[in-house]
Amino acid sequence: METTTLFLRMKPRIEAEVNQVLLLHHFAKLSGDAAVTKRIQRLAIYQVQKQDGSRVTVDVMSVLTSIQSIYPQLDIQIVGSVNTVIYVKQPQKTLRPLHILLVWLLLFVGSALAVMNFHEDVSMRAVHIRLYYLLTGEETLYPFWLQIPYSFGLGIGMVLFFNHFFKKRFNDEPSPLDVEMFNYQQNLDQYVVQKDRHDH
Repeated sequence: METTTLFLRMKPRIEAEVNQVLLLHHFAKLSGDAAVTKRIQRLAIYQVQKQDGSRVTVDVMSVLTSIQSIYPQLDIQIVGSVNTVIYVKQPQKTLRPLHILLVWLLLFVGSALAVMNFHEDVSMRAVHIRLYYLLTGEETLYPFWLQIPYSFGLGIGMVLFFNHFFKKRFNDEPSPLDVEMFNYQQNLDQYVVQKDRHDH
C-alpha cells in the first residue's frame, strides 16, 4: 500500500471540560491528503478525567501512537510544538456583590495611593505651582486650572495606554497588558510541560 504523508502541528494549549473526549482535531492542525485528513481528524485521543486537576499535558508521541495503531500506513511529519497543555474548565463560583465591592475598593485605594505617592516623590504639586507662575506671573498654592485637566488627562492616558474601556477596545493593536499576559501564558505552558516531564 502506498504511504501517505501527513503534516501534524500540535496546538500549544486547549481548553476542555471534565469527561470530555478530545479528538485529534482538538489537539492538532493537519495538512495533507484531504480524504485522509478528514478521516482521521475525528480520532479519539484523550478523555479528560477529574483526577487530571486543572491542567494536563499530552505529548505528541501518545498522539502518534493513537494514530498509527489504526492507520499504520501514514507517514506523519511533526511540525512545531510537541506538547499540548489541556486546561480543564473548573465550575465558576458566583461572585457576591460584597466581594466585588471589596475587590474594587482595594484596587481603587491601592492605585490611588500609588499615583499619589509617585506625585509626591517627583514633587508634582511644586511643578504645577511653578508652571502656573511661569504662565500667568501670579503665585498661588492651588493652581486648579492646571491640576484639574492634568487629573482628567492622567485617567484618559491610562485608558488609551491599556487600549481598553471596560470591554471595548479602541483598535486591534495589543496593549502592554495583553503582551504581558501572552508572555505569562507562554511561560506557564512551558513550566507545566517541563514539570510534567520531570514528574513522569
